[in-house]
Amino acid sequence: MDLSIVATLYRSAPHLREFHDRASRAAAAITPDYELVLVNDGSPDDSLAIALQLVEQDDKLRVIDLSRNFGHHKAMMTGLAHTTGQLVFLIDADLEEDPELLARFAERLRGSSADVVQGVQVRRRGGLIERASGWLFFTVFNALSRYRIPDNVLTVRLMTRRYVDALLLHREREMMIAGLWAITGFEQLTQPVHKHARSASTYSWARRLTILVNSI
Repeated sequence: MDLSIVATLYRSAPHLREFHDRASRAAAAITPDYELVLVNDGSPDDSLAIALQLVEQDDKLRVIDLSRNFGHHKAMMTGLAHTTGQLVFLIDADLEEDPELLARFAERLRGSSADVVQGVQVRRRGGLIERASGWLFFTVFNALSRYRIPDNVLTVRLMTRRYVDALLLHREREMMIAGLWAITGFEQLTQPVHKHARSASTYSWARRLTILVNSI
């Protein structure tokens, strides 16, 4: 398998059909040998029902249905564990990150010796509290860690098979995935990305604080 695309589903129903269409076309423009892996993270809306309808229409699509909501980070790791592609493109399904970024990321990866191209926000979106909490998170984490994570790092990233296999060796139960991305090593490049504001973040102030405390 040349390419795997992984996305998690949580309140994704309004965007899922468009995401599937755009992600599939972005993948097909690179290689016909691809798969799309969707992980339903206990979504309370119709995300799973829509995904199962799409499976009947697309033999390149697989759906993993978790027994409950385990959280974004664990759902992403579950999806990565079910991939077989030599390249793995991880992205959120809410269309705040364009699936068409795949082409740009692939070109950047091919022109380098790196194993990862990861997106970072050009300018952090949201109100004062969201921007302040993001600044606090990255500032505190990077002050305490030997392994720096890029400010305003996003989910969207393209990774080689060897990097994904190394990442999956981690067995943390309390997980902060951006930290795992960093400590896994390998050469990792950043790519500026303009993130669209389509919906309110599902990460509340309390959730962000919990992740920070657990990370520490």
